[in-house]
Amino acid sequence: MKLGLLTVMFSDKPLKDVLDMVRPLKLQTVELGTGNYPGDAHCPLQEMLESKPKRDELMAMLKGEGLEISALSCHGNPLHPDEAFAKANHQVTLDTIKLANMLGVGVVNGFSGCPGSGPGDTKPNWVTCAWPPDYLDILDYQWNEKVIPYWTDMSKVLKDNGINFGFEIHPGFVVYNTDTLLKLRNACGDNLGVNFDPSHLFWQGMEPIECVKALAGAIYHVHAKDSIVDPRNASINGVNDAKPYDDELNRSWVFRTCGYGHDIKWWNDFFSTLRMVGYDGPISIEHEDSIMSSWEGLTKAVTFLKQSIIFEDATAMTWA
Repeated sequence: MKLGLLTVMFSDKPLKDVLDMVRPLKLQTVELGTGNYPGDAHCPLQEMLESKPKRDELMAMLKGEGLEISALSCHGNPLHPDEAFAKANHQVTLDTIKLANMLGVGVVNGFSGCPGSGPGDTKPNWVTCAWPPDYLDILDYQWNEKVIPYWTDMSKVLKDNGINFGFEIHPGFVVYNTDTLLKLRNACGDNLGVNFDPSHLFWQGMEPIECVKALAGAIYHVHAKDSIVDPRNASINGVNDAKPYDDELNRSWVFRTCGYGHDIKWWNDFFSTLRMVGYDGPISIEHEDSIMSSWEGLTKAVTFLKQSIIFEDATAMTWA
């Protein structure tokens, strides 16, 4: 495994300055945003597509730091019922796949998207229950009229470019748990898998290690990010919490940097299970801990994770 970071946490700084900052951390990978929600501060998408010298400059800069690109990230909603918004997000996704091919990057990360309830809607509708039956009608429309046709076509685009797509399992989008990820993958193509982020699973009540086992063979990238559920607030209000992210005392859950959520034993088991199901790829730190700065969150996460990640190949079983 290799340890790196999603550089979006430092979007206010030029990439060169970010690389200067993180050099002492001795990381091995960077994940770069290319637009949509993450923005493209460190990998300006159109500029990179249009200029081979710019692409060569980027790769030379990273190579000089001993870094490789773990993934390009373009999290958006290409299924948004607002056609202009969906079209813009779709184009960024297409262009990111094209750029990944040009740069020799094998994974693009993003969201599955979420359509509206039906034709004529202007806002997405994330369905969370099966009754009243209107909601089942919405799901039927979303999956059969929008999700499956769109991602079947995108699977062909990915295949033509030699790229795998890692869905970030996230509430608010049609892929928000293990079942929905596998449903989309089975319907549309096995180059559609997961960018595995345990933080989004913890706060929905899932056990990420069991999800890793269920998603064996479908994990294309991994985020190192944690979350904790506040037992008092959750016992009163449940975990579907729309309070502002900076209302940490009253929220049912909050994101935490690694080392401030689950203990080292959990992370040891997590990385061991990833290896057992065949994933030995990048571990990319994503900082969204609202209680500390990005730099402090990153450095604490690096120190913590270096104790837990399995970096070297296993040796032969001389005892067996």
